[in-house]
Amino acid sequence: MTEREQARKPETMAVPVLTMPQMLREHARHRPSALAIRQKDFGIWQPITWSGYFERARAFGLGLEALGVTAGGHVGVLSENRAEWVIAQMGAGIIHAVTVGVYPTSPANEVAYVLAHADVDVVVVEDQEQADKVLDCRADLPRLRRIVVVDMRGLKAYDHPDLIPFDEVERLGAERHAAEPERADRLLDAQTLDDTALMIYTSGSTGKPKGAVITWRNIVHVVPGLIARLSLDRAASSLSYLPLCHVAEQAMTNFAPVYLGSLISFGESLRTVQSDLREVAPTFFMGVPRIWEKLHAAIHIKMAETGGWRKALYDRALADGMALAYKPRRQWTSAERLRFQIWYLLVYRALLNFIGLRRTHIALTGAAPISTDILRFFRAIGVPLVEVYGQTETAGVALGQLPEDPRPGTVGTAVDGVEVKLDPATSEILVRGGSVFAGYYKNEAATRDTIRDGWLHTGDVGEEVDGHIRIVDRIKDIMITAGGKNLSPTEIENAVKSSPYLKECVVIGDRRKFVSALIQIDYDTVARWAEEQGIAYTTFRSLAENPRVRALVEQEVARANAGLAPVSHVRRFHLLTKELDHDDDEVTATMKIRRSNVYRKYADTIEGLYA
Repeated sequence: MTEREQARKPETMAVPVLTMPQMLREHARHRPSALAIRQKDFGIWQPITWSGYFERARAFGLGLEALGVTAGGHVGVLSENRAEWVIAQMGAGIIHAVTVGVYPTSPANEVAYVLAHADVDVVVVEDQEQADKVLDCRADLPRLRRIVVVDMRGLKAYDHPDLIPFDEVERLGAERHAAEPERADRLLDAQTLDDTALMIYTSGSTGKPKGAVITWRNIVHVVPGLIARLSLDRAASSLSYLPLCHVAEQAMTNFAPVYLGSLISFGESLRTVQSDLREVAPTFFMGVPRIWEKLHAAIHIKMAETGGWRKALYDRALADGMALAYKPRRQWTSAERLRFQIWYLLVYRALLNFIGLRRTHIALTGAAPISTDILRFFRAIGVPLVEVYGQTETAGVALGQLPEDPRPGTVGTAVDGVEVKLDPATSEILVRGGSVFAGYYKNEAATRDTIRDGWLHTGDVGEEVDGHIRIVDRIKDIMITAGGKNLSPTEIENAVKSSPYLKECVVIGDRRKFVSALIQIDYDTVARWAEEQGIAYTTFRSLAENPRVRALVEQEVARANAGLAPVSHVRRFHLLTKELDHDDDEVTATMKIRRSNVYRKYADTIEGLYA
């Protein structure tokens, strides 16, 4: 890092050397009436103070003890984000149990695998839908004691001895606390940083998911760098909506807010994220690439609908914003500041209100690569979007762009407390630091292969650009053409997916004469375009098979090719007639492509592209 970058770098916050449950108790003691959580139920935001948060977590944790969960036991959570998710997690932590998150979109067979592999004793489920998944595989879970249900609607007629309401567990714990009021404090006082906090399962894009063991020490080490890089403080607020079984959302919902003492909001459901964002108006916001792509498409549709002089004004404002997107604001001239302010008042403010990010001081994207065109677009309209890099195995962020110096195409520099280097032979990104996980649960061979000589081998190829790291691709995904050229499929796919009309792109090119692709349209955006063009359709398939839609996609592929090296150009493509689906084992719960499965399923189609 240069001296200038060091001077601009935010001062690292001194995080108390406490576990998260211990930190929760501190807030309850010293800031009991301060707001910790807001949850939207039936259109009304319900507040939970720090004292209320701790008391409910304590009651739930002691209730788990009453159900037979002991220190070191495993508690699964199968739910969308809500207050009960983190209350269950903190409650488990108080009694030295380990929380294991399961994606609520997972089918029953994937739920069964994680619960069985993780040796889960008690699982918390959100509702009837999630309870049914567990009951369907109950015979394969001999260790499971009870199924705790948050929302009992639809389950009243179920006569199953394993089912118990969430509030009943809290009641059991409250009685236990009344009988032994010092119990929770003794457990908390005995907790150490080397105790296991969480098990977070990897996405499993190339095989069965692995359970990464995260300790309290890992969390304490990752938080200072995250807070400093994003310039967060106690006044920060965020909306929790990405799955809490993913390390990125754990960092945004639990790690940083619990140590800062800042506010987190839970919306009504995933379907209401857009409206919830407008109401919450968060000061910091985390989005995976697909979220930013959807927001970009939503703005594109909105502006296309306005037409006329409004569209022309938007185009002019966007062109001016693009020129300033990556120019540090401290370097703006007076004229540039004035022009940006005018466009802000005329155009940008309305767009930021539309997506709910007008108060956002810092926004970030991570968990997967993103198109630089998408990044530039949001920075152009005033969203201070930066790219960060981390893995489940790094307990969160390891690298991040500096907010005032976000080099396009890179993921920035190492955050405080983390060392990063490139393997001299393979250019693989290696990471070392206190945030590196303890290992994979019941998989010593994979642990030894991943952590060697104290360095975490990330499996990602990188290159250094003026001190900043650029991600090339996953080592296993790098393709070599028949002509011997190395290709990054992710770079090509992101260029194609930067179009608001295209949702997925799966590149083929390994040992082939040229690059081809399987492409999936963005149904909502293309459907709106088709209606404007007077094109009749009835289903996803009929829309994708329309010749005029294919012509539209050809234009978008040509646009993407224009920004790529000739060897990376997509020469031929096949339009998928259905969406890639998690239930069909084509994508993971985090929407990462399972390449080998897709290649196998569409083998005849792929061969046809090269016929």
